[in-house]
Amino acid sequence: MHSSHLLLEEPIRMSSILEPSKDSFFPALTQIVGTLGPKSRSVEVISGCLKAGMSVARFDFSWHDPEYHQETLENLKAAVKLTKKLCAVMLDTVGPELRVVNKSGQAISLTADSTVILTPDEGKEATSELLPINFDGLSKAVKKGDTIFIGQYLFTGSETTSAWLEVTEVKGNDVVCVIKNSATLTGALFTLHASQMCINLPTLTDKDKKFISSWGVQNNIDFLSLSFTRHAEDVRQAREFLSKLGDLYQTQIFAKIENAEGLNQFDEILQEADGIILSRGNLGIDLPPEKKAALYKCNMVGKPAVVTRVVDSMTNNLRPTRAEATDVANAVLDGSDAILLGAETWRGLYPIESISTVGRICAEAEKVFHQDMYFKKTVKHVGEPMTHLESIASSAVRAAIKVKASVIICFTSSGKAARLIAKYRPTMPVLSVVIPRLKTNQLKWSFSGAFEARQSLIVRGLFPMLADPRHPAESTSATNESVLKVALDHGKASGVIKSHDRVVVCQKVGDASVVKIIELED
Repeated sequence: MHSSHLLLEEPIRMSSILEPSKDSFFPALTQIVGTLGPKSRSVEVISGCLKAGMSVARFDFSWHDPEYHQETLENLKAAVKLTKKLCAVMLDTVGPELRVVNKSGQAISLTADSTVILTPDEGKEATSELLPINFDGLSKAVKKGDTIFIGQYLFTGSETTSAWLEVTEVKGNDVVCVIKNSATLTGALFTLHASQMCINLPTLTDKDKKFISSWGVQNNIDFLSLSFTRHAEDVRQAREFLSKLGDLYQTQIFAKIENAEGLNQFDEILQEADGIILSRGNLGIDLPPEKKAALYKCNMVGKPAVVTRVVDSMTNNLRPTRAEATDVANAVLDGSDAILLGAETWRGLYPIESISTVGRICAEAEKVFHQDMYFKKTVKHVGEPMTHLESIASSAVRAAIKVKASVIICFTSSGKAARLIAKYRPTMPVLSVVIPRLKTNQLKWSFSGAFEARQSLIVRGLFPMLADPRHPAESTSATNESVLKVALDHGKASGVIKSHDRVVVCQKVGDASVVKIIELED
Protein backbone atom coordinates (compact mmCIF):
# COMPACT_ATOMS: atom_id res chain seq x y z
CA MET A 1 0.00 0.00 0.00
CA HIS A 2 1.16 3.53 -0.68
CA SER A 3 2.25 5.33 2.46
CA SER A 4 -0.34 8.05 1.73
CA HIS A 5 -3.10 5.54 2.52
CA LEU A 6 -1.96 5.14 6.15
CA LEU A 7 -4.48 7.15 8.14
CA LEU A 8 -2.72 7.92 11.39
CA GLU A 9 -3.46 11.03 13.43
CA GLU A 10 -0.30 12.97 14.27
CA PRO A 11 0.99 13.82 16.74
CA ILE A 12 -0.02 10.96 19.07
CA ARG A 13 -0.23 11.96 22.72
CA MET A 14 2.03 9.40 24.37
CA SER A 15 0.29 10.00 27.71
CA SER A 16 -2.88 8.54 26.18
CA ILE A 17 -1.19 5.12 26.16
CA LEU A 18 -1.21 5.19 29.95
CA GLU A 19 -4.90 6.10 30.20
CA PRO A 20 -7.14 3.13 31.05
CA SER A 21 -9.66 2.14 28.39
CA LYS A 22 -13.26 3.03 29.22
CA ASP A 23 -15.96 0.39 29.18
CA SER A 24 -18.57 0.96 26.47
CA PHE A 25 -21.73 -0.69 25.18
CA PHE A 26 -20.04 -0.55 21.77
CA PRO A 27 -16.51 -1.88 22.48
CA ALA A 28 -15.20 -0.59 19.12
CA LEU A 29 -16.46 0.84 15.85
CA THR A 30 -14.68 -1.96 13.99
CA GLN A 31 -16.91 -5.04 13.84
CA ILE A 32 -15.84 -8.57 14.78
CA VAL A 33 -16.83 -11.77 12.95
CA GLY A 34 -16.46 -14.87 15.12
CA THR A 35 -16.36 -18.43 13.77
CA LEU A 36 -18.49 -20.75 15.92
CA GLY A 37 -17.24 -24.30 16.43
CA PRO A 38 -16.31 -26.96 18.97
CA LYS A 39 -14.97 -24.48 21.54
CA SER A 40 -17.62 -21.81 21.02
CA ARG A 41 -21.02 -23.40 20.49
CA SER A 42 -22.63 -23.47 23.94
CA VAL A 43 -25.18 -20.81 24.90
CA GLU A 44 -22.89 -19.65 27.70
CA VAL A 45 -19.80 -19.18 25.50
CA ILE A 46 -21.76 -17.61 22.62
CA SER A 47 -23.37 -15.17 25.10
CA GLY A 48 -19.87 -14.25 26.26
CA CYS A 49 -18.77 -13.74 22.65
CA LEU A 50 -21.74 -11.42 21.97
CA LYS A 51 -21.04 -9.38 25.10
CA ALA A 52 -17.36 -9.18 24.15
CA GLY A 53 -18.24 -7.61 20.79
CA MET A 54 -19.02 -10.32 18.20
CA SER A 55 -21.57 -8.94 15.73
CA VAL A 56 -21.49 -11.64 13.02
CA ALA A 57 -21.40 -15.40 13.61
CA ARG A 58 -19.60 -17.36 10.89
CA PHE A 59 -20.49 -20.99 10.17
CA ASP A 60 -17.68 -22.73 8.30
CA PHE A 61 -19.12 -25.58 6.24
CA SER A 62 -15.66 -26.95 5.54
CA TRP A 63 -16.18 -28.65 8.90
CA HIS A 64 -19.08 -30.64 10.37
CA ASP A 65 -22.52 -31.38 8.91
CA PRO A 66 -25.64 -29.14 8.71
CA GLU A 67 -27.15 -30.81 11.78
CA TYR A 68 -24.11 -29.83 13.87
CA HIS A 69 -24.29 -26.24 12.62
CA GLN A 70 -28.06 -26.13 13.26
CA GLU A 71 -27.52 -27.03 16.92
CA THR A 72 -24.94 -24.25 17.17
CA LEU A 73 -27.31 -21.78 15.50
CA GLU A 74 -30.14 -22.64 17.90
CA ASN A 75 -27.73 -21.89 20.75
CA LEU A 76 -26.85 -18.58 19.05
CA LYS A 77 -30.55 -17.64 18.90
CA ALA A 78 -30.90 -18.42 22.61
CA ALA A 79 -27.79 -16.32 23.37
CA VAL A 80 -29.18 -13.39 21.33
CA LYS A 81 -32.39 -13.45 23.38
CA LEU A 82 -30.42 -13.74 26.60
CA THR A 83 -28.01 -10.88 25.89
CA LYS A 84 -30.37 -8.75 23.76
CA LYS A 85 -27.50 -8.32 21.28
CA LEU A 86 -28.29 -8.53 17.56
CA CYS A 87 -26.08 -10.91 15.57
CA ALA A 88 -25.91 -11.68 11.84
CA VAL A 89 -25.28 -15.13 10.35
CA MET A 90 -22.63 -15.86 7.71
CA LEU A 91 -22.40 -19.16 5.80
CA ASP A 92 -18.84 -19.82 4.61
CA THR A 93 -18.73 -22.15 1.63
CA VAL A 94 -16.22 -24.95 1.14
CA GLY A 95 -15.41 -23.90 -2.42
CA PRO A 96 -12.75 -25.60 -4.55
CA GLU A 97 -10.58 -26.33 -1.52
CA LEU A 98 -7.82 -28.90 -2.03
CA ARG A 99 -7.42 -31.34 0.84
CA VAL A 100 -5.36 -34.26 2.01
CA VAL A 101 -7.68 -37.08 3.09
CA ASN A 102 -6.55 -39.00 6.16
CA LYS A 103 -9.36 -41.48 6.83
CA SER A 104 -7.73 -43.08 9.86
CA GLY A 105 -7.20 -39.71 11.55
CA GLN A 106 -3.87 -40.93 12.90
CA ALA A 107 -0.92 -38.55 13.12
CA ILE A 108 1.35 -38.44 10.08
CA SER A 109 5.01 -37.56 10.56
CA LEU A 110 6.79 -35.91 7.65
CA THR A 111 10.59 -35.74 7.77
CA ALA A 112 12.66 -33.03 6.07
CA ASP A 113 14.42 -34.12 2.83
CA SER A 114 12.23 -37.25 2.54
CA THR A 115 9.99 -37.93 -0.44
CA VAL A 116 6.17 -38.00 -0.35
CA ILE A 117 3.72 -38.76 -3.17
CA LEU A 118 0.42 -36.85 -3.60
CA THR A 119 -2.17 -39.09 -5.28
CA PRO A 120 -5.81 -38.48 -6.35
CA ASP A 121 -6.69 -42.04 -5.27
CA GLU A 122 -8.73 -41.26 -2.12
CA GLY A 123 -9.17 -44.96 -1.44
CA LYS A 124 -5.56 -45.30 -0.34
CA GLU A 125 -4.40 -44.95 3.27
CA ALA A 126 -2.53 -41.75 4.18
CA THR A 127 1.05 -42.42 5.31
CA SER A 128 4.33 -40.55 5.63
CA GLU A 129 5.17 -41.63 2.06
CA LEU A 130 1.73 -41.28 0.41
CA LEU A 131 -0.94 -38.59 0.83
CA PRO A 132 -4.33 -39.01 -0.95
CA ILE A 133 -5.90 -35.73 -2.11
CA ASN A 134 -9.42 -34.78 -3.30
CA PHE A 135 -8.34 -33.33 -6.67
CA ASP A 136 -7.42 -35.33 -9.77
CA GLY A 137 -6.04 -32.37 -11.70
CA LEU A 138 -3.03 -31.54 -9.53
CA SER A 139 -0.57 -33.37 -11.80
CA LYS A 140 -1.69 -31.19 -14.75
CA ALA A 141 -1.56 -27.96 -12.75
CA VAL A 142 1.95 -28.15 -11.23
CA LYS A 143 5.47 -28.56 -12.60
CA LYS A 144 8.91 -29.35 -11.21
CA GLY A 145 10.07 -26.70 -8.73
CA ASP A 146 6.57 -25.57 -7.67
CA THR A 147 5.87 -25.30 -3.94
CA ILE A 148 2.93 -26.92 -2.16
CA PHE A 149 1.82 -26.15 1.38
CA ILE A 150 -0.06 -28.51 3.71
CA GLY A 151 -1.52 -27.31 7.01
CA GLN A 152 -4.19 -27.91 9.64
CA TYR A 153 -7.55 -26.05 9.42
CA LEU A 154 -6.02 -22.66 8.66
CA PHE A 155 -2.39 -22.23 7.74
CA THR A 156 -0.63 -21.76 11.03
CA GLY A 157 2.83 -21.19 9.63
CA SER A 158 4.15 -23.34 12.47
CA GLU A 159 6.96 -25.61 11.31
CA THR A 160 5.66 -28.38 13.56
CA THR A 161 2.06 -28.47 12.29
CA SER A 162 2.42 -27.53 8.62
CA ALA A 163 4.77 -28.57 5.84
CA TRP A 164 6.28 -27.10 2.69
CA LEU A 165 6.75 -29.48 -0.24
CA GLU A 166 8.64 -28.96 -3.48
CA VAL A 167 7.57 -30.77 -6.65
CA THR A 168 10.38 -32.93 -8.03
CA GLU A 169 8.49 -35.07 -10.54
CA VAL A 170 5.05 -35.72 -12.06
CA LYS A 171 4.19 -39.40 -12.61
CA GLY A 172 0.87 -39.85 -14.38
CA ASN A 173 -1.77 -38.54 -11.95
CA ASP A 174 0.66 -38.58 -9.02
CA VAL A 175 2.92 -35.73 -7.89
CA VAL A 176 6.26 -36.59 -6.25
CA CYS A 177 7.57 -34.02 -3.75
CA VAL A 178 10.50 -33.51 -1.43
CA ILE A 179 9.61 -32.42 2.12
CA LYS A 180 11.30 -29.12 3.04
CA ASN A 181 10.64 -29.18 6.80
CA SER A 182 9.75 -31.81 9.42
CA ALA A 183 6.15 -31.69 10.67
CA THR A 184 3.44 -33.79 12.31
CA LEU A 185 -0.05 -33.62 10.79
CA THR A 186 -2.93 -34.71 12.99
CA GLY A 187 -6.63 -35.06 12.20
CA ALA A 188 -8.71 -36.37 9.30
CA LEU A 189 -8.30 -33.47 6.88
CA PHE A 190 -5.53 -31.00 6.02
CA THR A 191 -5.77 -28.13 3.57
CA LEU A 192 -3.43 -28.22 0.60
CA HIS A 193 -2.33 -25.07 -1.22
CA ALA A 194 -0.18 -24.85 -4.34
CA SER A 195 1.38 -21.42 -4.89
CA GLN A 196 0.22 -19.46 -7.97
CA MET A 197 -1.80 -22.45 -9.23
CA CYS A 198 -5.06 -22.08 -11.19
CA ILE A 199 -7.63 -24.66 -10.09
CA ASN A 200 -10.11 -25.67 -12.77
CA LEU A 201 -12.99 -26.30 -10.35
CA PRO A 202 -16.30 -24.41 -9.83
CA THR A 203 -16.24 -21.80 -7.05
CA LEU A 204 -19.73 -22.75 -5.88
CA THR A 205 -19.62 -26.54 -5.69
CA ASP A 206 -22.59 -28.93 -5.70
CA LYS A 207 -21.91 -29.54 -2.02
CA ASP A 208 -22.10 -25.80 -1.34
CA LYS A 209 -25.36 -25.49 -3.28
CA LYS A 210 -26.87 -28.28 -1.22
CA PHE A 211 -25.89 -26.59 2.07
CA ILE A 212 -27.21 -23.20 0.93
CA SER A 213 -30.52 -24.49 -0.46
CA SER A 214 -31.23 -26.44 2.73
CA TRP A 215 -29.49 -24.92 5.78
CA GLY A 216 -29.15 -21.46 4.25
CA VAL A 217 -32.81 -21.19 3.21
CA GLN A 218 -34.04 -22.64 6.50
CA ASN A 219 -32.13 -20.00 8.47
CA ASN A 220 -32.38 -16.97 6.14
CA ILE A 221 -28.61 -16.38 6.16
CA ASP A 222 -27.53 -12.72 6.08
CA PHE A 223 -24.16 -13.23 4.38
CA LEU A 224 -22.63 -15.77 2.02
CA SER A 225 -18.84 -15.95 2.19
CA LEU A 226 -17.86 -17.19 -1.27
CA SER A 227 -14.59 -19.05 -0.71
CA PHE A 228 -11.84 -18.91 -3.35
CA THR A 229 -13.55 -16.24 -5.46
CA ARG A 230 -11.37 -15.86 -8.57
CA HIS A 231 -13.54 -13.99 -11.09
CA ALA A 232 -16.48 -11.58 -11.12
CA GLU A 233 -18.49 -14.31 -12.87
CA ASP A 234 -18.19 -16.42 -9.69
CA VAL A 235 -20.16 -13.74 -7.80
CA ARG A 236 -22.72 -13.36 -10.59
CA GLN A 237 -23.38 -17.10 -10.65
CA ALA A 238 -23.75 -17.22 -6.88
CA ARG A 239 -26.20 -14.30 -6.95
CA GLU A 240 -28.25 -15.96 -9.69
CA PHE A 241 -28.39 -19.13 -7.55
CA LEU A 242 -29.51 -17.20 -4.45
CA SER A 243 -32.17 -15.29 -6.40
CA LYS A 244 -34.09 -18.54 -6.88
CA LEU A 245 -34.12 -19.42 -3.17
CA GLY A 246 -36.94 -17.34 -1.68
CA ASP A 247 -35.75 -14.67 0.75
CA LEU A 248 -32.10 -15.41 0.02
CA TYR A 249 -32.26 -12.93 -2.88
CA GLN A 250 -31.53 -10.42 -0.07
CA THR A 251 -28.45 -12.30 1.17
CA GLN A 252 -25.25 -10.30 0.67
CA ILE A 253 -22.33 -12.00 -1.07
CA PHE A 254 -18.84 -11.42 0.31
CA ALA A 255 -16.13 -12.47 -2.12
CA LYS A 256 -13.33 -14.23 -0.25
CA ILE A 257 -10.04 -13.46 -1.96
CA GLU A 258 -7.62 -16.30 -1.24
CA ASN A 259 -5.12 -16.47 -4.09
CA ALA A 260 -3.25 -14.50 -6.74
CA GLU A 261 -5.91 -15.28 -9.35
CA GLY A 262 -8.59 -13.54 -7.25
CA LEU A 263 -6.34 -10.61 -6.44
CA ASN A 264 -5.53 -10.09 -10.13
CA GLN A 265 -9.28 -9.81 -10.86
CA PHE A 266 -9.96 -7.72 -7.73
CA ASP A 267 -11.47 -4.61 -9.37
CA GLU A 268 -14.01 -6.63 -11.36
CA ILE A 269 -14.89 -8.79 -8.33
CA LEU A 270 -15.36 -5.68 -6.15
CA GLN A 271 -17.90 -4.29 -8.63
CA GLU A 272 -20.08 -7.41 -8.34
CA ALA A 273 -19.70 -8.33 -4.66
CA ASP A 274 -21.42 -6.72 -1.67
CA GLY A 275 -18.20 -6.91 0.34
CA ILE A 276 -14.72 -8.42 0.39
CA ILE A 277 -12.96 -10.84 2.76
CA LEU A 278 -9.18 -10.85 2.44
CA SER A 279 -8.02 -14.31 3.50
CA ARG A 280 -4.51 -13.34 4.45
CA GLY A 281 -3.43 -16.85 5.43
CA ASN A 282 -3.82 -18.21 1.91
CA LEU A 283 -2.77 -14.95 0.27
CA GLY A 284 0.42 -14.94 2.33
CA ILE A 285 1.36 -18.28 0.82
CA ASP A 286 0.52 -17.27 -2.75
CA LEU A 287 2.18 -13.87 -2.61
CA PRO A 288 4.88 -11.83 -0.96
CA PRO A 289 3.55 -9.79 2.05
CA GLU A 290 0.40 -8.46 0.41
CA LYS A 291 -0.33 -4.85 -0.34
CA LYS A 292 -3.21 -3.08 1.41
CA ALA A 293 -4.51 -1.26 -1.69
CA ALA A 294 -7.44 -3.70 -1.72
CA LEU A 295 -8.78 -2.21 1.54
CA TYR A 296 -8.48 1.32 0.16
CA LYS A 297 -10.48 0.38 -2.95
CA CYS A 298 -13.25 -1.12 -0.80
CA ASN A 299 -13.37 2.02 1.35
CA MET A 300 -13.69 4.37 -1.63
CA VAL A 301 -16.71 2.53 -3.06
CA GLY A 302 -18.31 2.07 0.37
CA LYS A 303 -18.21 -1.73 0.45
CA PRO A 304 -17.24 -3.55 3.68
CA ALA A 305 -13.72 -4.97 3.84
CA VAL A 306 -13.02 -7.84 6.25
CA VAL A 307 -9.53 -8.96 7.25
CA THR A 308 -8.60 -12.42 8.62
CA ARG A 309 -5.68 -13.99 10.49
CA VAL A 310 -4.71 -11.39 13.07
CA VAL A 311 -4.23 -13.12 16.44
CA ASP A 312 -3.34 -16.72 15.56
CA SER A 313 -1.34 -17.20 18.76
CA MET A 314 -4.52 -16.67 20.83
CA THR A 315 -5.70 -20.08 19.63
CA ASN A 316 -3.59 -21.46 22.48
CA ASN A 317 -2.57 -18.36 24.47
CA LEU A 318 -4.45 -15.84 26.54
CA ARG A 319 -2.59 -12.86 25.09
CA PRO A 320 -1.54 -11.98 21.52
CA THR A 321 2.06 -11.29 20.57
CA ARG A 322 3.16 -7.66 20.23
CA ALA A 323 3.40 -8.15 16.46
CA GLU A 324 -0.20 -9.40 16.34
CA ALA A 325 -1.47 -6.47 18.43
CA THR A 326 0.26 -4.12 15.98
CA ASP A 327 -1.23 -6.07 13.08
CA VAL A 328 -4.78 -5.56 14.42
CA ALA A 329 -4.15 -1.83 14.90
CA ASN A 330 -2.75 -1.52 11.37
CA ALA A 331 -5.81 -3.33 9.96
CA VAL A 332 -7.98 -0.62 11.52
CA LEU A 333 -5.74 2.23 10.28
CA ASP A 334 -5.63 0.66 6.79
CA GLY A 335 -9.44 0.77 6.56
CA SER A 336 -10.87 -2.59 7.65
CA ASP A 337 -14.57 -2.63 8.50
CA ALA A 338 -14.34 -5.89 10.41
CA ILE A 339 -11.87 -8.43 11.76
CA LEU A 340 -12.65 -12.10 11.16
CA LEU A 341 -11.51 -14.59 13.79
CA GLY A 342 -11.24 -18.19 12.57
CA ALA A 343 -9.24 -20.75 14.52
CA GLU A 344 -9.07 -18.30 17.46
CA THR A 345 -12.77 -18.81 18.23
CA TRP A 346 -13.52 -22.03 16.30
CA ARG A 347 -11.10 -24.32 18.10
CA GLY A 348 -9.17 -21.87 20.28
CA LEU A 349 -8.99 -22.17 24.06
CA TYR A 350 -9.97 -18.54 24.62
CA PRO A 351 -12.77 -17.53 22.19
CA ILE A 352 -14.29 -14.82 24.41
CA GLU A 353 -10.93 -13.36 25.38
CA SER A 354 -9.84 -13.31 21.72
CA ILE A 355 -12.88 -11.23 20.74
CA SER A 356 -12.52 -8.94 23.74
CA THR A 357 -8.79 -8.38 23.14
CA VAL A 358 -9.22 -7.63 19.43
CA GLY A 359 -12.08 -5.24 20.25
CA ARG A 360 -9.95 -3.31 22.75
CA ILE A 361 -7.02 -3.03 20.32
CA CYS A 362 -9.39 -1.79 17.59
CA ALA A 363 -10.86 0.82 19.94
CA GLU A 364 -7.40 2.16 20.77
CA ALA A 365 -6.40 2.29 17.09
CA GLU A 366 -9.61 4.16 16.22
CA LYS A 367 -8.56 6.97 18.56
CA VAL A 368 -5.62 7.83 16.28
CA PHE A 369 -7.38 7.23 12.95
CA HIS A 370 -6.91 10.35 10.78
CA GLN A 371 -10.57 10.96 9.94
CA ASP A 372 -10.03 14.37 8.36
CA MET A 373 -7.57 13.01 5.79
CA TYR A 374 -9.82 10.02 5.10
CA PHE A 375 -12.87 12.29 4.65
CA LYS A 376 -11.07 14.47 2.10
CA LYS A 377 -9.81 11.43 0.16
CA THR A 378 -13.35 9.98 0.01
CA VAL A 379 -14.97 13.26 -1.10
CA LYS A 380 -12.29 13.67 -3.79
CA HIS A 381 -12.84 10.10 -5.01
CA VAL A 382 -16.63 10.56 -5.21
CA GLY A 383 -16.19 13.76 -7.23
CA GLU A 384 -18.82 16.28 -8.26
CA PRO A 385 -21.69 16.54 -8.66
CA MET A 386 -22.49 14.21 -5.76
CA THR A 387 -25.71 12.25 -5.69
CA HIS A 388 -28.40 13.55 -3.34
CA LEU A 389 -27.87 10.73 -0.81
CA GLU A 390 -24.08 10.99 -0.94
CA SER A 391 -24.27 14.72 -0.26
CA ILE A 392 -26.58 14.23 2.72
CA ALA A 393 -24.39 11.44 4.16
CA SER A 394 -21.13 13.38 3.90
CA SER A 395 -22.80 16.51 5.33
CA ALA A 396 -24.14 14.55 8.31
CA VAL A 397 -20.64 13.24 9.11
CA ARG A 398 -18.99 16.64 8.71
CA ALA A 399 -21.63 18.28 10.91
CA ALA A 400 -21.27 15.57 13.59
CA ILE A 401 -17.51 16.07 13.76
CA LYS A 402 -17.73 19.89 13.80
CA VAL A 403 -20.22 19.96 16.72
CA LYS A 404 -18.53 17.00 18.48
CA ALA A 405 -21.74 14.96 18.43
CA SER A 406 -21.76 11.80 20.55
CA VAL A 407 -23.74 9.82 17.98
CA ILE A 408 -25.34 10.05 14.51
CA ILE A 409 -28.89 8.72 14.26
CA CYS A 410 -30.00 7.69 10.78
CA PHE A 411 -33.53 6.64 9.82
CA THR A 412 -33.47 4.13 6.96
CA SER A 413 -35.55 1.41 5.33
CA SER A 414 -33.05 -0.21 2.99
CA GLY A 415 -29.95 0.54 5.09
CA LYS A 416 -28.34 2.39 2.16
CA ALA A 417 -28.35 5.81 3.84
CA ALA A 418 -26.71 4.43 6.99
CA ARG A 419 -24.02 2.61 4.97
CA LEU A 420 -23.26 5.81 3.06
CA ILE A 421 -22.77 7.69 6.34
CA ALA A 422 -20.47 4.91 7.58
CA LYS A 423 -18.48 5.19 4.32
CA TYR A 424 -17.17 8.57 5.52
CA ARG A 425 -15.83 6.96 8.72
CA PRO A 426 -17.36 9.19 11.44
CA THR A 427 -15.50 9.10 14.74
CA MET A 428 -18.72 8.38 16.64
CA PRO A 429 -21.19 5.44 16.42
CA VAL A 430 -23.97 5.58 13.82
CA LEU A 431 -27.26 4.38 15.27
CA SER A 432 -29.09 2.99 12.25
CA VAL A 433 -32.84 3.02 12.95
CA VAL A 434 -34.26 0.54 10.44
CA ILE A 435 -37.92 1.25 9.67
CA PRO A 436 -39.69 -1.95 8.53
CA ARG A 437 -41.73 -1.90 5.33
CA LEU A 438 -44.87 -3.90 4.71
CA LYS A 439 -44.56 -6.31 1.77
CA THR A 440 -46.58 -9.14 0.24
CA ASN A 441 -46.05 -12.14 -2.04
CA GLN A 442 -49.80 -12.30 -2.87
CA LEU A 443 -50.23 -15.02 -0.25
CA LYS A 444 -49.25 -13.31 2.99
CA TRP A 445 -48.13 -10.01 4.46
CA SER A 446 -44.76 -9.58 6.11
CA PHE A 447 -42.40 -6.83 7.25
CA SER A 448 -38.94 -6.20 5.83
CA GLY A 449 -36.18 -4.75 7.97
CA ALA A 450 -34.63 -7.65 9.89
CA PHE A 451 -32.25 -8.51 7.01
CA GLU A 452 -31.27 -4.86 6.56
CA ALA A 453 -30.62 -4.40 10.28
CA ARG A 454 -28.44 -7.51 10.63
CA GLN A 455 -26.50 -6.74 7.45
CA SER A 456 -25.40 -3.44 9.03
CA LEU A 457 -23.47 -5.43 11.61
CA ILE A 458 -20.46 -5.95 9.35
CA VAL A 459 -20.04 -2.25 8.50
CA ARG A 460 -17.63 -0.19 10.61
CA GLY A 461 -19.44 2.07 13.08
CA LEU A 462 -23.01 0.94 12.31
CA PHE A 463 -25.19 -0.22 15.19
CA PRO A 464 -28.73 -1.06 14.04
CA MET A 465 -32.03 -1.13 15.89
CA LEU A 466 -35.42 -2.13 14.51
CA ALA A 467 -38.12 0.55 14.82
CA ASP A 468 -41.83 0.02 15.33
CA PRO A 469 -43.30 -0.82 11.88
CA ARG A 470 -46.21 1.54 12.59
CA HIS A 471 -43.78 4.45 12.09
CA PRO A 472 -42.73 4.76 8.42
CA ALA A 473 -39.34 6.24 7.58
CA GLU A 474 -40.83 9.23 5.80
CA SER A 475 -43.88 10.36 7.69
CA THR A 476 -45.30 13.20 9.73
CA SER A 477 -43.29 15.24 12.17
CA ALA A 478 -45.13 13.66 15.11
CA THR A 479 -44.29 10.03 14.26
CA ASN A 480 -40.70 10.94 13.43
CA GLU A 481 -40.31 12.55 16.85
CA SER A 482 -41.77 9.42 18.44
CA VAL A 483 -39.25 7.12 16.73
CA LEU A 484 -36.43 9.57 17.51
CA LYS A 485 -37.32 9.43 21.21
CA VAL A 486 -37.07 5.62 21.13
CA ALA A 487 -33.66 5.87 19.42
CA LEU A 488 -32.42 8.45 21.94
CA ASP A 489 -33.62 6.30 24.83
CA HIS A 490 -31.73 3.34 23.33
CA GLY A 491 -28.62 5.49 23.03
CA LYS A 492 -28.93 6.63 26.64
CA ALA A 493 -29.43 3.05 27.86
CA SER A 494 -26.35 2.03 25.84
CA GLY A 495 -24.28 4.74 27.48
CA VAL A 496 -23.34 6.54 24.23
CA ILE A 497 -25.70 9.48 24.83
CA LYS A 498 -25.70 11.63 27.98
CA SER A 499 -27.37 14.85 29.12
CA HIS A 500 -26.29 17.96 27.15
CA ASP A 501 -24.79 15.81 24.37
CA ARG A 502 -25.26 16.87 20.78
CA VAL A 503 -26.76 14.39 18.36
CA VAL A 504 -26.92 14.61 14.57
CA VAL A 505 -30.09 13.17 13.05
CA CYS A 506 -30.44 12.18 9.38
CA GLN A 507 -33.99 11.45 8.22
CA LYS A 508 -36.55 11.90 5.48
CA VAL A 509 -39.40 14.36 5.90
CA GLY A 510 -41.79 14.02 2.97
CA ASP A 511 -39.69 14.12 -0.18
CA ALA A 512 -36.80 15.97 1.48
CA SER A 513 -33.79 14.53 3.31
CA VAL A 514 -32.91 16.48 6.43
CA VAL A 515 -29.81 16.67 8.63
CA LYS A 516 -30.46 18.32 11.97
CA ILE A 517 -28.48 18.86 15.16
CA ILE A 518 -30.18 18.53 18.51
CA GLU A 519 -28.82 19.20 21.98
CA LEU A 520 -30.21 17.08 24.78
CA GLU A 521 -31.53 18.52 27.99
CA ASP A 522 -31.31 16.95 31.45
